[in-house]
Amino acid sequence: MSQKHVTKSKTSKSKSARAGTSKLRKSKAAGASTVAAKKKPGASKKVTTRKFAASSIGRSSKKVHAKKITGVSESTKRSTAKSGGTVKRVMAHKNQPSLVGHSVTDLRLSATGGREISLNDFSGKLVVLYFYPKDNTPGCTMESQDFARLRRDFEASGAVILGCSRDSVKSHDGFKQKYDLGFELLSDPTESFCRSFHVIQMKSLYGRQFEGVERSTFVVSREGVVLKEWRKVKVAGHAEEVLEFVRSLA
Repeated sequence: MSQKHVTKSKTSKSKSARAGTSKLRKSKAAGASTVAAKKKPGASKKVTTRKFAASSIGRSSKKVHAKKITGVSESTKRSTAKSGGTVKRVMAHKNQPSLVGHSVTDLRLSATGGREISLNDFSGKLVVLYFYPKDNTPGCTMESQDFARLRRDFEASGAVILGCSRDSVKSHDGFKQKYDLGFELLSDPTESFCRSFHVIQMKSLYGRQFEGVERSTFVVSREGVVLKEWRKVKVAGHAEEVLEFVRSLA
């Protein structure tokens, strides 16, 4: 082989090698370009974000649950404290000393028949004063009828009968007329008279507590002093028991 041919062959091979290397470099460059394009923000998929209330950010479910329990606990404490106060008021009323031997109040109240009455108006007579919860209710009606039935026996023993509740004078007038009671009923809507005899007490009905009139009766002397008291009165036979006491004073 001649020297000229060898030189040409080597040159062709060198060109071919350089061309291959160039293609490889271009291929790598194209691959790098593609990777870079994928990394660009515009080339990535749009990511959807979920919004949370500001109050829930940074809280675990355990912490939220603990907060709810704490709220209930505080509410219970407030309720217990309130109940405790109520119980104390009840005990304060129950621990009031007996009114026997004490002079009665001189409060003047509106009464049936358009009158205004004070217990001092009955000086020289015995007064049977009974407190009841409400006009036209079964127990109060029966009690009032029992006193009305024995009214003349009380009068014969030198005693007058007076009933008292928080009802209005209008309600009293209707109640008195309906059952022909024959004695006056005192109206105490402000409870001032009832409270002076400590008959406003905590009561319970269907689990609900409220303040109301505790059925009570007092016998007041001719000098205006309490001689006898009955509290938490049971209606059956009560009027007869009071009459027996009044007769014992004759």
